[in-house]
Amino acid sequence: VTNPHLPAEMFAHEWHGFIPPCHMKVLQLCPILAFLAILLITPVLLVRILSRVDLRQQTRYLLLANVLFSDLLFVCMNILSACINLAGVLMTEWPCAVLLFLSAVLYSSGVLSITAMVLDTCFAVLAPFRYLALWPVSRTYGAIVAIWVISVFLPAAAVGMFLWYHSTAPCTLHLCSLPLLMVLTVSHFRPLHVSMLLTVTGIIFILLLVLSGYLILYFCTRSSGVWKGETSSRARGTFLIHYLHLFLAFCPLLVLMIELMLCHNSETMDPKASLWMSLVVCNVLLILPKTLAPYLYGLRYRELCNLLFQFFHLNRPTTITPVI
Repeated sequence: VTNPHLPAEMFAHEWHGFIPPCHMKVLQLCPILAFLAILLITPVLLVRILSRVDLRQQTRYLLLANVLFSDLLFVCMNILSACINLAGVLMTEWPCAVLLFLSAVLYSSGVLSITAMVLDTCFAVLAPFRYLALWPVSRTYGAIVAIWVISVFLPAAAVGMFLWYHSTAPCTLHLCSLPLLMVLTVSHFRPLHVSMLLTVTGIIFILLLVLSGYLILYFCTRSSGVWKGETSSRARGTFLIHYLHLFLAFCPLLVLMIELMLCHNSETMDPKASLWMSLVVCNVLLILPKTLAPYLYGLRYRELCNLLFQFFHLNRPTTITPVI
């Protein structure tokens, strides 16, 4: 039985009133624009990679296809959740848990696939002559399977805690909105709070390890000439794109971790401020790297870039070398 005098219950029914309508429309518009931007280019890249044998025999393109596939499904799940909330559909804890679990799996798969792309590029730079022998395509498929397995287990604990909380709570919230659940559920249930904090910390730790490995690689090979010359300029550009993508994926996790720590240290944290942070994280920061990824990599790799210019009937500028 719901008690209208409880602050959490009142906040759950009136949370739209805490955000100005114009700001709410902007926050709701961001996932829609991201979905349209991804839908414009991602299917073209996926069909290109999966339909050509020579691209399927390269690790970087297989990992890129996994990133694009995960990001496309994640944004679709995000749009589905937004449509359900806008339509006012009430959901019990099990359908909501499935929706949240699938979104978490797809997000984790995308982040881990980006990490694998960085490690693959590092390995190709360090051992270019042994790369194909030590890392054949069969191992790439195994790595992709391992990424999905790890992505399933990472959010399982948090979703399990979510189901436990709603099975024991006297009042059940039927709105499956991740920002609202972050404010009303995570901050009020310590086991779920701790499990989410550990999950986010684990992903951030993986990203920091990869970044540290890149910095060590750069300084160790700087004096040996690996990063010098015209050939390695594309490798440097590829690393820059990888880490720009990783940084954008790192930002929402960092903000989420700060929010979780603030909720842990302050039981009286203003739910309005927490709601604002959760809305920005879920509607902007989580979506931004997934929107930019197909454009960054599609314009970076020559095979994909030529395809995009041909598909959209654009004239790609060419350099003319004078004949002497």
